[in-house]
Amino acid sequence: MAASPAFAKSRKPRPIVIGHRGASGERPEHTPMAYRLAIAQGADFIEPDLCITKDGHLVARHENEIGGTTDVGSRAEFAARKVTKVIDGQSITGWFTEDFTLAEIKTLRARERLPQLRPENAKYDGREAIPTFQEVVAIARAAGVGVYPEMKHPRHFASVGLPFEQRMADALKALDLESRTAKVFVQCFEVGPLKTLRGLTKARLVQLIDSEGSPADIPGLKYTDMVTADGLKAIAAYADGVGPDKSYVVPTDGQILLAPTTVVADAHRVGLQVHPWTVRAENYFLPTSLQRGEPGPTRPREHGDVAAMFRALYESGIDGLFSDFPGLAVAARKEFLA
Repeated sequence: MAASPAFAKSRKPRPIVIGHRGASGERPEHTPMAYRLAIAQGADFIEPDLCITKDGHLVARHENEIGGTTDVGSRAEFAARKVTKVIDGQSITGWFTEDFTLAEIKTLRARERLPQLRPENAKYDGREAIPTFQEVVAIARAAGVGVYPEMKHPRHFASVGLPFEQRMADALKALDLESRTAKVFVQCFEVGPLKTLRGLTKARLVQLIDSEGSPADIPGLKYTDMVTADGLKAIAAYADGVGPDKSYVVPTDGQILLAPTTVVADAHRVGLQVHPWTVRAENYFLPTSLQRGEPGPTRPREHGDVAAMFRALYESGIDGLFSDFPGLAVAARKEFLA
């Protein structure tokens, strides 16, 4: 007997859509307007990357260097704070959250990080302040969606006297997000902080896996080894999921999308959820066969056939994905589930 349509549909997984830094393809990243647009477009979770201020507050910025995402470079009163630091082995010059109090951070205004690719976003420069983690949670909670915070550079913050793990655990508890059923995942590229956090909270934890290199706190461990069957089994001892670069799930040779790997099946076998990152619509981020539009200077920022990328990832069996364009991700999911 053939399964009824309703039964067949019920067997299909419904991957979650995570608004990557909000709807960052359409508004400056990590701003209240970006988070609210992601929610309006149907995102299940919104993602704040978290950095720490001088006085210990968690704020939503992609990096602790804020020269590229705020107007701090034009503020004469902060000119002397421009410094060069080594963050996870990379020399970076700019202004850093750990050198500003929250009150000072709040005087800054956010701006688009990729104005060449997203000139429309730059029209919103200067309109909003940097939100705290608590403010992002309030936006999510008011709409009934979840939050997916990332602990940024815990090793570095610990080195300047601002350890992340207890601060993160305390914030989760204060915001009633410390249980396994809470609408939260906490993610990190480093390993040690997640292991420490595992002993401090029951909230779900996700190990991020970059396309190359190693975790900053374990340079001898390659990210590529973490997506092997043994690597995933080791992660399952302290985390609830993995957030791999999407190329680990659906590879590309730069021209076309290739057949899915066994990463999703291997992760599921040891009880891990899989939430790959990051799907972006612009030609610049897509393999050649999915790029669209006429040759010219605007081609990189024009949208390609990103629906094909979403479809390939959904069909691989993932449990969710990150996208700068959550509205497009939701539309592709609707088609996939139908």
